[in-house]
Amino acid sequence: MSKTPYTSEPRPTADERTEQSAPAFASCRIARRSRRQEGMTLVEIMIVMVIMALVTAAASFAILPRLKDARVKATQQDAKKIGSAAEMYMSEHDDCPTVEKLVEAKIMSKKNRTADAWDHEYTIECDEDGAIVRSGGPDGQMGTDDDIE
Repeated sequence: MSKTPYTSEPRPTADERTEQSAPAFASCRIARRSRRQEGMTLVEIMIVMVIMALVTAAASFAILPRLKDARVKATQQDAKKIGSAAEMYMSEHDDCPTVEKLVEAKIMSKKNRTADAWDHEYTIECDEDGAIVRSGGPDGQMGTDDDIE
């Protein structure tokens, strides 16, 4: 320590001043840190909610068109199965079957899907070449552009 010219007490050096005040600053920093770590603010929660909503919206725009395509493909596959069952029925009987007749004749199981993906009944039309199975598609109306064979 060096002596000041006007006082008899020695003046502390810069290092000594830092050592004396360090505990006070440390306790202040710890107090500030603990206040920040208590919880999240409403603004932070709202930002997270908005981000989650945006991700959900983006995912739904990507998934919904695929869902429609999957329903169309499932209906096409079911129509092919019903068509094969109808041709088996026609080889044993002289009339054109309905889906109910195919189930009654035990050519189709009750476990098989007997309605299309939109829960509309299939229509079976018979001619010399075999059976044609149709679904009304998403709108359920026969004779429109979205019919499925």
